[in-house]
Order: sequence, then C-alpha cells, then structure tokens
Amino acid sequence: MDALSDALADTGLDSRLDRDTSNCSIARTLEIVGEKWTILILREAWYGSSRFSDFERVLGCPRNLLATRLRMLVKEGILATETYKEPGARSRPKYVITAKGMDLVPAVMGLLQWGDRYRADPEGPAVEARHRGCGARVHAQIRCSEGHPVQADDIESIPGPGFRMKPAQ
Repeated sequence: MDALSDALADTGLDSRLDRDTSNCSIARTLEIVGEKWTILILREAWYGSSRFSDFERVLGCPRNLLATRLRMLVKEGILATETYKEPGARSRPKYVITAKGMDLVPAVMGLLQWGDRYRADPEGPAVEARHRGCGARVHAQIRCSEGHPVQADDIESIPGPGFRMKPAQ
C-alpha cells in the first residue's frame, strides 16, 4: 500500500483506515458461513452426515433453524440435494457437499486447529484430523502461489482490483 499511501498523503486520507470496507470478501463470506450452526452443519457434512434427521440428532439444532441453514447452504451451492428412498418410505432429500463446499475445508480446518490448541478439553481434542493415506495428523497451512509456507507476519495486504476509498464526506 506504500504507493497508494504516498498518493493519499496530501489528502489526509489513510488507505488503511479510510478504505471502503463494503467490498470485503471476508464480510461477504461471513454473511453465508459466519454463524455457529452453519459451520457445525458443514463439519457434520464432512464427517458424513447427509440426512436432515442426522444433522438434527447430532447437532441438537432447532428444526426450523436447521431447515433454514440447510436451504441457505443449498441456495449458495455449498451443499446440494439428492433424493434417497428407504424401503417402504417416501423419497427424501439428502445433503451432499459440493466442490464449493469442499473449498471451505481449509478455513474450517484452521478453526479446528486453533480450537485444538486453545480451546480443547484438558484431555485433548474430541476429534483428530488424519490423512487417510498415511495416518499423519492434518494441519491447515498458508502457502503462497509458488508453494512456499507463509507465516502470518510475512503476509502483506496490498490494494486489489476492487479496492476503493470511502467517498469523501
């Protein structure tokens, strides 16, 4: 942001503090998945739950709230529905995770990793994520597009194509 900061220096505006935050990908993402039950529904979908009754049983989420969250996840393309039918019963929808939903795995794994480190039970985490191929523990990690591991303090935020300043008042 140095070039932008220099260009704004004469105006008294600070590109960090006077930017328009209404065009924020984090805020837009949280509008969809930033509620506790939504993240827990996704967790259970990754663990293998697919039926409304499965989600209701394991989560203890109120039915109306669960139905609303599942509809929203389907509308957003994070989950999809497929029909299943048990012998002697009517057809019902089951929920399957989509590619868009799978793209949320690193974010949720990051939450799990943080929770395991700072909020786990004194005996340890309730669930461990392991690589099915070798059995090693799975860790969320940030990498640059060249494949280098990146630490949080090595990340710089620069204006992107959608960067805007707040309108002048």
